[in-house]
Amino acid sequence: MPADPTRTLALVPTYNECENIEQMLTALRTANPELHVLVLDDSSPDGTADIVRRVAPALGDVAVEVRATKDGLGSAYRHGMRVAIERGYDYVVQIDADLSHDPAAIAALLAAHDDGVGVVVGSRYVPGGEIPHWPWHRRAMSKWGNRYTRWVLGLKINDTTAGFRVYRLKTVEDIGVLETKSRGYLFQIENTYRVMLAGERIVEVPITFTDRVRGQSKMNLAVMWEELWNVTWWGLRDRVLRRKQRRRS
Repeated sequence: MPADPTRTLALVPTYNECENIEQMLTALRTANPELHVLVLDDSSPDGTADIVRRVAPALGDVAVEVRATKDGLGSAYRHGMRVAIERGYDYVVQIDADLSHDPAAIAALLAAHDDGVGVVVGSRYVPGGEIPHWPWHRRAMSKWGNRYTRWVLGLKINDTTAGFRVYRLKTVEDIGVLETKSRGYLFQIENTYRVMLAGERIVEVPITFTDRVRGQSKMNLAVMWEELWNVTWWGLRDRVLRRKQRRRS
């Protein structure tokens, strides 16, 4: 059965998204009127949370939680997933606040859920997926990073760092997402890896990823280093463990 939108909470992490958040939430609620929305704001100094509070009554089913400090994407999503579990939801949507992800595509991600599917990923790198207007060096860096991650971890997925996703919350609990420590975009890779190791299915749905027009990207060297170091370590660690297990058997 496809994921039920009335049993789904959309999580929108924000930090300094005052230029995008009203347009994004309006598009999200227009395209998905049955979906509930939780904005997770890391105390944005630009007043992002105030904008959410102002527009929420007119949009309906939109709430905001302001966290004490800027603590990273992974921390925000873990907090949101914990809230969703406590409130009895079955699924969560992960979606960016900068309009990179088209809220109208959520319906396709929800429809792709079925028994045995742990996560549905909105993918840039399957047939039908697109990244218009990206310069060649960004495409090359993204594709190289994905290929390296797939090779090191053995992931059977084309877009390992994709941030547009729908998780089954039972899977989130079963694979221990709330106990992970990843702070940046590594959060996406780590949970994909955990879903694979748990033997649950990962489904990719093609999306169009539109680069942000307003505001600043949160990608930086620290985030990239976190990904490279941990992916390499996990790959080496698990290969050694598999070899030891084969010798014992």
